[in-house]
Amino acid sequence: MARVLLQNVSKRYAGSLKPAVEGVSLEIADREFLVVVGPSGCGKTTTLRLIAGLETADTGTITIGDRVVNEVPPARRDVAMVFQNYALYPHMSVYRNMAFGLHLRHKELRLSHAQVRERVVAAARSLGLEPFLQRKPDSLSGGQRQRVALGRAIVRHPQVFLFDEPLSQLDANLRVAMRTEIRRLQLALQTTTVYVTHDQEEAMALGDRIAVMHEGRIQQCAPPLEVYQRPVNRFVAGFLGTPAMNFLEGHMEGQQFVFAGGKLPMGGAFGGVATGGGREVVLGIRPEAITMVPEGESDAGAVKAKIVLAEPRGDRVDVTFTLMGSAGRGGGEAGGGEGPLLICRCDSQAFGKWRAEGIIRVRMDLGRVHLFESGETGVNITLTRDASHAAA
Repeated sequence: MARVLLQNVSKRYAGSLKPAVEGVSLEIADREFLVVVGPSGCGKTTTLRLIAGLETADTGTITIGDRVVNEVPPARRDVAMVFQNYALYPHMSVYRNMAFGLHLRHKELRLSHAQVRERVVAAARSLGLEPFLQRKPDSLSGGQRQRVALGRAIVRHPQVFLFDEPLSQLDANLRVAMRTEIRRLQLALQTTTVYVTHDQEEAMALGDRIAVMHEGRIQQCAPPLEVYQRPVNRFVAGFLGTPAMNFLEGHMEGQQFVFAGGKLPMGGAFGGVATGGGREVVLGIRPEAITMVPEGESDAGAVKAKIVLAEPRGDRVDVTFTLMGSAGRGGGEAGGGEGPLLICRCDSQAFGKWRAEGIIRVRMDLGRVHLFESGETGVNITLTRDASHAAA
């Protein structure tokens, strides 16, 4: 097992105007499961290929264990990579696919044929592949073929596992089952693992930490819940979460947030945050931090809203709405016209009473509201408030 360390690593492809990876510094602890997540083209796969040695870094150093491996060829880095497309040999049996790499290097690894077989059978048993060892890949399901690719990596007993979107070709139910299997195996084998995906749900479920990438740079690297609850900038906040975080552009006037559709009372939510002087900011709040206020309940801080769309999700409903006029004493103000679309979540049974009328009252959890600087990667200035509260 080994630690992986990237120090100021950059890579630019010939003819490209921007680097694929720029100034990436990242430490992956021994036995850690790190997930690198981000949209297509953000540099996550290039980062993985740089660790594997399939790409050469223009600047910076890559260390695996105690070795700087920049000049070490892929076969000598002691890493095993699982690709998106399985890359199985169709004319070989499952056994031969899993054993192929070991047979090529059995002299170097000092493995006898009996030891190779022992490794393959043990891996097949852990993956539920024993009954299929003599079959060809084309007779297997997608999930079984993915397990063969996993088994081929496991038998090498590498220092580091590298996964490049290994589940993207599987259907939704199988993806959930396979990610559970991958996490179970990693915990059992205790192998340092770097896993690349564009699927934020997959990242949240698998990683000890997740590194969010955008335009070749790591935006934030932290445990999943910390990234979700304390995003460092607007990009991270908007990328993680389904539905995505709600955003309103505007500025603060005293204890009110002023936006194009009106004003919202913040009740001192941003104490300790520099928001004066008409500073342009972006308010962000997650759908689950907005609740519907039942009839008869105090309307202090509630705002009247009009339902635009209701999407049943089983035990919950995702409700898209626009803010309307004042919802009574203490209610926030919003313009009479169509405002920006926001989303909240509510219990399916509770939602039934509002469906027909289409007019609701909503309240924001002010302790879970964020303020960001303007721009796609505007910094989360609310974290200064949280830091001051923690210090107190």
